[in-house]
Amino acid sequence: MMHLFSQFMLAFVATLGFAIIFRVPVRHIPACVIVGGLGWVTYLLSDYYFSSPVMGCFFGACMVGLCSIVAARVFKEAMTIFTIPGILCLVPGAKIFYTMEALLRSDVQDMAQIGIQTLMMAGAIAMGLLVMGAVIKVFFAIISKTVSIKDKL
Repeated sequence: MMHLFSQFMLAFVATLGFAIIFRVPVRHIPACVIVGGLGWVTYLLSDYYFSSPVMGCFFGACMVGLCSIVAARVFKEAMTIFTIPGILCLVPGAKIFYTMEALLRSDVQDMAQIGIQTLMMAGAIAMGLLVMGAVIKVFFAIISKTVSIKDKL
């Protein structure tokens, strides 16, 4: 449990740095860093339980997407203010570096293996954000139809 808390705090600090770099308004920084921290902890838990960094990226991105949508509705701002700093902790930068290192060493097998996993992780991040956006839109469409039906009765 203490390991997850320390990881959350590290992701908190990293997201804070990205929020400052991207000039997120000061009143939104606390929400941004919480989004990033929760996304990273979700990644770690999913990676541990599914033994797959691709699944970890997917569920981490789903958490970032969900928290960003909630924060955007609470603050009445664009979702990207919370999504971009929050998602950057999940980007597989080290994997990209190792892919390029294998390419420079002319180790084609290692390059292909790491490169494919990197592409799958990047795709999982995109899919997680898309899936969560679609699920929330369907959820709100169902709620609005339910409310409109009750108003007609």
